[in-house]
Amino acid sequence: QVQLVESGGGLVQPGGSLRLSCTSSGFALDYYAIGWFRQAPGKEREGVSCIGASDGSTYIADSVKGRFTISRDNAKNTVYLQMNSLKPDDTAVYYCAADVNRDNIWDSWGQGTQVTVSS
Repeated sequence: QVQLVESGGGLVQPGGSLRLSCTSSGFALDYYAIGWFRQAPGKEREGVSCIGASDGSTYIADSVKGRFTISRDNAKNTVYLQMNSLKPDDTAVYYCAADVNRDNIWDSWGQGTQVTVSS
């Protein structure tokens, strides 16, 4: 099973930036579509962004469009989520996930990283 590890979360003031990283030891992430999701307390999990395996196509949710960017660094075996102009509503646990079987199902998940946007 692909094991994913997120990092880069923390406390940031409104308007600030964070860059989240999703890495894996032992698995080449460039073989898989990778998605970023978030879940705030009392809310359902929300898809934020994803990047394709073969063509590198990307998707960004309307709620973060223009502020968040997803990218890959295959040399570092890492997928990033650059988050700018953060708002308190962005506060959530952020997870990355992999479509391991290439069947449009997110079947491998990291443990999550907390992002808190507060003054």
